[in-house]
Amino acid sequence: MRDKQREENQNRKRRAGFTLVELLVVITILGILAAVAVKNVIGHVQTARITATRTSINAIDDGIQIFSMKHNGKLPDTLEELTQEGRDGEEGILKEGNLVDAWANPFNYSKQGKKYTITSAGPDGEFGTADDITN
Repeated sequence: MRDKQREENQNRKRRAGFTLVELLVVITILGILAAVAVKNVIGHVQTARITATRTSINAIDDGIQIFSMKHNGKLPDTLEELTQEGRDGEEGILKEGNLVDAWANPFNYSKQGKKYTITSAGPDGEFGTADDITN
C-alpha cells in the first residue's frame, strides 16, 4: 500500500511541472503577440503626431486671426510675435511651445499681403517634400 502511494506521489510530482516544449510554445506565442502589438502601436503614433500637428496649425491660424483683429488687420511678421506680451502686460496669444510641430521642429510661416501659410516639415523634418503639412 505504501509503495503504491509513494509511486502515485512521484507521478503527481512529475506531472506538476511544465516541459521544455510547453515553455517554448508559450514563449513563442508571447513573442508573436508582442510583435503584432508593437507594429500596431507604431502605426498609431505616426497618425497621432500628424493629427497633433494639424491641430497646432489650426491653433496658430486662430492666433493669427486674433492678432489681426487686435492690430487693425495687420498680420504678424513672425510667429514669435504671437507669444509676446501685449502693451498692457497681458499674456501672448500663444505659448512658445505651440510654435513647434509634433516632431519638435519649428513651423514655417510666410505671408504675402493678406495671405499667409503655416507649414510643418512633417515626419522627415525637411520642407518641400511630400509629407509637409500646411494650413
